[in-house]
Amino acid sequence: MTALQEIETGEFAPRCWLRLPPRSIRVVDWNIDRGLQLSGVIDFLVTTNPDLILLQEVDLNARRTHHLNVAREIAQKLQMNYAFGREFEELSQGSSSSPAYNGQATLSRWPLSNARLIRFREQSHFWRPRWYLPRTQPFQQRVGGRIAFITHVQVGGLTLVTYNLHLESRSDDQLRRAQLREVLTDARRYGKKIPLLIAGDLNLDVSQDRVAADISRAMLLNAFSGKELRTRPARSLFDRARTIDWLFVRGTLQVVQLTVHRSVRASDHYPLSVRVDLL
Repeated sequence: MTALQEIETGEFAPRCWLRLPPRSIRVVDWNIDRGLQLSGVIDFLVTTNPDLILLQEVDLNARRTHHLNVAREIAQKLQMNYAFGREFEELSQGSSSSPAYNGQATLSRWPLSNARLIRFREQSHFWRPRWYLPRTQPFQQRVGGRIAFITHVQVGGLTLVTYNLHLESRSDDQLRRAQLREVLTDARRYGKKIPLLIAGDLNLDVSQDRVAADISRAMLLNAFSGKELRTRPARSLFDRARTIDWLFVRGTLQVVQLTVHRSVRASDHYPLSVRVDLL
């Protein structure tokens, strides 16, 4: 489990000396489905030209993604800094001498610092390895658990705190709400005026009354407020499109433009891009 606590970082952004923060930044949030269609992911990100990126389901050394370090590949191509937190060791994708991981990555045009992760206290037992199951892809056995990945982005003398979330998909909303509340409790350490951004794949409809109340008490503003925008397409005739990817801000931040890019097919989720004003 020690390896799962390791955080990888890299710096590929050109030095940019800002005396003051910009008036606005462009943020992308996206579950990239391991990076299975990495060229399509990179093509979209290059076209969108974001300042800050929060990615979920990012592979590291996995067989299915050609043993690439997906976060590093994207950071190098976009000339950005990155930090990567490990959610699971993927037992069917690596070996004892060369393990494979999946997790969350945050990328920025500006320096990143204070990277840390929260491994949620409440987890599903769905992924737990079982002796009678082979370590092959269909069974997707894993070691680890869902995380929130936190970084500080240093933007021209301003510190922006980001929470990159991936809540559990293989359980009920009660578990997901408990994981989200752990994030909201952690966020209390930051003053109400400190710019704070929370985004990711929540596998949850946050418009539900009790969840919406939790978010309101945390003084977070929902970028989707008043909008009906599906972020994950239907996967079969018996499935339906859903809104499970979300973005929230607090402090001196204001979302002024939100787009769900439904024409992008490089993942089983649509990417979100937002313009955030720094007040």
